[in-house]
Parts: sequence; structure tokens; C-alpha cells
Amino acid sequence: MNNIEHLFLLAGALLCLSVLATLVSARSGIPILLIFLLIGMLAGESGPGGIQFESYSLAYSVGNLALAIILLDGGMRTRMDTFRVGLKPALSLATLGVVITSGITGMLAVYILDLGWLQGLLLGAIVGSTDAAAVFSLLGGRGMQLNQRVGASLEIESGTNDPMAIFLTLTLIALITGEMDSTGDALLFLLSQFGVGTLAGLSGGWLLVQLIRRIHLVSGLYPLLVAGFGLALFALTAVLEGSGFLAVYLAGLVLGNSRLRNLESILPMFDGLAWLSQIGLFLILGLLVSPADMWAMALPASLIALAMIFIARPLAVLASLLPFFRFNARELGFISWVGLRGAVPIVLAIFPLMAGIEEGNILFNVAFFVVLISLLVQGSSLPPVARWLSVEVPPEPAPRRRSMLGIFKENDFEMFLYRVDSQSLDGVVVRQLTFPPHCRVAAVFRGEHLLPASGSTRLAMNDMLCVIGRSTHLKTLNNMFGGDLETAREKARAFFGDFILAADARMGDVALMYGVDVAEDELELTLGDFVLAHSSGHPVVGDHFVRYGMVWTVADVDGDRVLKVGLREREL
Repeated sequence: MNNIEHLFLLAGALLCLSVLATLVSARSGIPILLIFLLIGMLAGESGPGGIQFESYSLAYSVGNLALAIILLDGGMRTRMDTFRVGLKPALSLATLGVVITSGITGMLAVYILDLGWLQGLLLGAIVGSTDAAAVFSLLGGRGMQLNQRVGASLEIESGTNDPMAIFLTLTLIALITGEMDSTGDALLFLLSQFGVGTLAGLSGGWLLVQLIRRIHLVSGLYPLLVAGFGLALFALTAVLEGSGFLAVYLAGLVLGNSRLRNLESILPMFDGLAWLSQIGLFLILGLLVSPADMWAMALPASLIALAMIFIARPLAVLASLLPFFRFNARELGFISWVGLRGAVPIVLAIFPLMAGIEEGNILFNVAFFVVLISLLVQGSSLPPVARWLSVEVPPEPAPRRRSMLGIFKENDFEMFLYRVDSQSLDGVVVRQLTFPPHCRVAAVFRGEHLLPASGSTRLAMNDMLCVIGRSTHLKTLNNMFGGDLETAREKARAFFGDFILAADARMGDVALMYGVDVAEDELELTLGDFVLAHSSGHPVVGDHFVRYGMVWTVADVDGDRVLKVGLREREL
């Protein structure tokens, strides 16, 4: 067996093992990214695999490639409407939050590791940003339905905070090596990272959308075009001294919200590419570390990690989100806890080694250990912490599958697949159902048989329905067919209360009907206006407050307009 066959055998075995390890993660609750790291460490020279790998430059190149794909995919899956509630707080976390986290962690590292001030602050900058791969993977793969304000802020923060961490890291390295001696140079570098990255990302995304609209390719080639364009955009932005990470995330955001029919072929392939990137990235980084050197720094590194988790991150979140009064204490607590570190700090820890800084090995091993502690402590506890802090909302009903039909270039019709799981639909004739305009049942499957989808077709439990409609019909269709509606309603009542009222109801009528003693000046308000008057910022599902001995909870919104409000008595 020659060298290339050995390489293929090792790569194939590690890839298969990593994929199968996702089953272990799902059953044990251990973050999958941590398992990927551990597999890489076991495959390394100090583990049973015995693979010798010491190329920091190759790991750096693989890291940038993988992170570009991960951020491009994450941008395509971020909905633009999340920016309504999450953009400003996320940008505050991505800039001021990173600076505060880096500064506090760096100052503690100076004393814990007996480093110089610049070297300690450099370590703080390396571990100062949350990681997009970790956040997208753990929030998206745990079945958690966070309220939109919290989920949007965390996703946008993780996708946009890398430029600040890179700026701080490169600036401190330049100060240590004597390559930068002017604050003006540092400020110019910061502005170019964010300015060029933003401009390149938005314009590149627009250009990519126009290109896809105007060309006709085999469906399997569109994902390759997007991947190639994204990598070229990443490199070109970096050449222009902007943030390639920010550019590809924004380009993905523009593309993913364009509603092109070609997204039907692009997104599934990018899901696989993102997983492959995460696996490859964490395996390479696991191979790179020397467990003996890392464990030698275990005690001080653990102290730094715990200080960052319990001191630096909460203080940074509090300072960054203080101007945004709409965050309550529970939401601030959860955002503080989701300060997940992952691949980015390890990739940034390679910079000092490549720059020849004397303390480079110490910084790398400490950063690696901080990532392990973060994934183990924070990553494995996200679901129970989310439930404890009550930042979850009941999951919304959804189709089992949805796919565009490819009839129109934009605003295309889609096929939604539902199973009849609700007793209320058993025996109902199709013509008795009220569908949105231009929406209909196209096919009904019962067992192995295809039934005619006529108005006289009588539905039965476990039927599979193919419904044709547009994305604007989705909420209505989900409420009609989306799963076990009785169970969903029970969960909704448990969360929102026994009474879920339309927001256009008059407060005087609500007071009369439910025995609530409402103040005179609020009797003429609609329920929606009443809720908005007692909340700040953009309303999201799950927002609630206590007044008149009742708990008022936002149950449905359309933009900044409250549609439904849940009402229940306050528990004493």
C-alpha cells in the first residue's frame, strides 16, 4: 500500500468515525464538535492513531477554508427578519463585547500565567470571540426553539464578531513584534476590516444573486458556483485588507434571503459541505495539539476558562446590552452562557506561532484547553439552561418537508408535505377545509396508495398530504396540518395560558370578560397596544410581563405588530 492509499484510508476512516460519532453526541448530550476534537487528538501522535502532524501553516489554511464555508452556509440560513430584533444588540456584542471579554480575560491571564501585559491581552483577544461553527451547530442541532430576540442576537453575533477578534489579535502581535507603533494604523486597520468586509459582502452577495438569475446550469453546478464564488470573495476581501469572514457571511445572507428557486439545490449540498468543513477543521486542530503539553497547562488554563465563562462574558454581555432595555435578566443570563468558543480561537492561536512569538506555544495550548472547557461546560448544558431560564418558546408546527417547484424564478410555488396526525382532521372532507387563495391539496397518500385529491376526498389519520402553496401561506397551512394539533395546543396553553386572545380585542371587553381590574386610562386600548405600551423594543413571541395580577404573553407577531396575546393568572 503506497502513501496515497494510506492517506485515503486514514481520511476515510476518520471521516466515517466522525460521522458515526454524531450518534454518540445525540444520545449522550456531549457537543459533537468536542467529539470531533477528541477524535483528532486520539488519532494524533500522542494517541493510538500515531499520526504525526505539526504543520501550523496547513492547519491555518484548512481553518480559513472551513470557516469560510461554515459562515457562508450560516449566512444563507439566517433569515433577514431576525435582523429586525437582533442586529443592533448583536453588533454591540460583536464589537464592544469582544473588547471587554478580551480585556478582562487578558488581564486575568497576566497574573495567572505570569505573562507580560501585551502577551496576556493577546491571549484574551485569541479567545475573545464566540465561534460561528459552535453556535450554529449547538443551537441548530439541539431542538431548542429560543425566542427570536435571543436566538437572532446569538446567531448574528457569532457570524460577525470574528473581525474584531482578528483585529485585536493582529494588532497585539504587531505591537509585540514591533511592526506597529501608531494607534492611527490600528484604527485604520479596524475600519478596513469592518468597512471593506461589509461592502464586499453585500455587493458580492448582490452580484452572486444577479449571476444565478441570469444563467442556466445543471442543478448540481449551482452549489459549486456558490462555493467557488464564496471562496474567491473571501480571498479578494482579505487581499483588500477587509474581513473575509464577515464578507462571506453577509454574501450568504443576501443569497439566502433572495428566494431564488435554485436555493432548492444549493442549500442541501451546503449542509453537507458545512458538516464536512466542521469535521475536517476540528480533526485537523485535534491532530495539531500535543496532549502532554496541553495537560501541563491544565490548571491555569482551567482558571482562565472559568473566569471567562463566569466573569468576563457576563460582564461583557451586561455592558454591551445595557442600552437595549428590552432584554430581561433571564435573556441576559442565557446570552452570557452561550459564549461558546470553538475553532476560531484555535485558528487565531496559530498566529503567534507563525509570527515567532516566544510565548506562542503557551498561548496555543491554553487557547485549546479553553475551547475544550467551553464546549464541555457550556455546550453540553445549553438545553437545561434554556429551560431553567425560560428563554424557550413552544415549537411552531411545520411541514415534514418543503421544496420549491421551480416554476417561477422568484416567489415560486412550493410543495409542503404534511402527515394527518390530528384527530380533528380525521374524516374531514377536503372541500370543508378553508385554504388560502391559490393553495390546494395536490395529492393524498394512504399507505402505499395514491388517492385522487378531489374536493370529496375524506382524510384519515396518517394520510400524507402534498399541499401546493407559497411561503406566505405557510403559517396558515401549519396551523391546519402541522402535526398533532391537540398536543400543540396543550403546549401552547401551558406556556401562554388558557386564554389566547386576538390583539385587536378592546381592553375594556377583556376586563369585563375575565374579571381583570384595568385602569381607566387603559380601557380603550386594544390588547396589542396595551402589550406594546408595557414592553420596549421589537415584540417577539414569548415576551411577557405581569400586570393586574395576570401574566400577559405575546403569542403571535407579524413584524412589530402583535397579533395574539396569552392571558393567565399569576402564580403566587
